[in-house]
Amino acid sequence: MTILMQMSSTEFEQYIDNAVKIYAQEKIESGNWTEDEAFHKSKSEYNKLLPNGVYSNNNHLFSILNEANEVIGMVWLCEKGNGSAFIYDISIYEDYQCKGYGLRAMEEIENKARTLGLEKIELHVFGHNTRAINLYEKLNYKATNILMSKNL
Repeated sequence: MTILMQMSSTEFEQYIDNAVKIYAQEKIESGNWTEDEAFHKSKSEYNKLLPNGVYSNNNHLFSILNEANEVIGMVWLCEKGNGSAFIYDISIYEDYQCKGYGLRAMEEIENKARTLGLEKIELHVFGHNTRAINLYEKLNYKATNILMSKNL
């Protein structure tokens, strides 16, 4: 059993520090940003999207709990209008990966979205994240845009 619980301010502070670093690294690995600019750009994007932290309008940040009520990850859902939402982040901590928690967390966030009256969920996944791509495909998410690049 996986449960989503609204993230506390303390959990948010722990999340945001790590998330900014991880997102910067993902952008470097995908070739979008240089190492020199990545941290600053990542921090700027998070500040823009979550100006009031865990209390930012139309954003729902959840801690993911397992059957022992341990926090094993997090998910961030943002209402975009017109009945749609965007999953900005979902993370299962390393010790809990490959145990079905990601699948159950995605099912729970879909239930939360339905409760909010939403009809569509979108998300972004980095092309090198094949584990996440496989999970989303299992849940019937379809690619709507594919951005490709080639280093010369």
